[in-house]
Amino acid sequence: MNSKLIVNAGVAQIASVIGDANANVDKHLDWIADARRAGVDLLVFPELSLVGHQGPDSLLEAAMSRHDPRLIRLAEAAGEMRVVVGLIEEGPGAQFYNAAASLYRGGLEYIHRKVNLPTYGQLEEGKHFANGRFVDTYTLDANWRAGLLICADLWNPALTHLAFLHGATLLIAPISSGVEAVGAEFDNPGGWKLTAKFYSMMYGAPTILANRCGVEKDLTFWGGSRIVDPFGAELAVADDGERMIMAEIDYDQVRRARRQLPTVRDSNIDLVLRETERLVKQLGVPDFIRVGG
Repeated sequence: MNSKLIVNAGVAQIASVIGDANANVDKHLDWIADARRAGVDLLVFPELSLVGHQGPDSLLEAAMSRHDPRLIRLAEAAGEMRVVVGLIEEGPGAQFYNAAASLYRGGLEYIHRKVNLPTYGQLEEGKHFANGRFVDTYTLDANWRAGLLICADLWNPALTHLAFLHGATLLIAPISSGVEAVGAEFDNPGGWKLTAKFYSMMYGAPTILANRCGVEKDLTFWGGSRIVDPFGAELAVADDGERMIMAEIDYDQVRRARRQLPTVRDSNIDLVLRETERLVKQLGVPDFIRVGG
């Protein structure tokens, strides 16, 4: 992707085969081919798209390293289009991570390990995965810099704030949201709609939200993937089935939105750091917990 003002963004909203990475790779290849024919520049798949939401049940069989030839195969198929896929990454020392990888020009250019692992309601990620320890961004071109966060990461506003302080002009959000995941009284579809609109409007940046669809065991995935512009307007929204949505995101809109509402400019990093350190002292958090967090 050369330096562009306008990027054709896409979401491949799919239902994954639980624990079968090979079958899911084949499905990804089909959607990647469709997206390339449609002229998509950036295609985002849901969280854990290569293994399914329940993929951790087959963790040892489903996990792959970042050098796995299946990822390279997907990256080669992507060509000049960037593709974000979800996987169980096996890191050094047999540590397993809920990860999202950005593939481009035949290789893996960036990977994010999910930081905020939900272990509540019907969610048990803390039983399977190690926590990611970093929030960063990566460069798409001179205008676009992506913040890539996974699902519950976005329910911790501090993590999203960090991504934008690191220079993100675009938020990529692969999620795996089931209607029943948290509880009957918690409106997951409504919550994610608000979240995408809020972050886009607050930080003056498009959000690409990719959810899965279908049913896995006792969870119903509602789809609802969406692409939101820097003012919080929805450019494309999916229903509850397998499909691809596309929309153009415009860097000139980012410039105008941030001129009108300069949230990143006005962030007082020194104050946040000072108050965080003061809070740590008040709580008496030991050094061995803070180091490397």
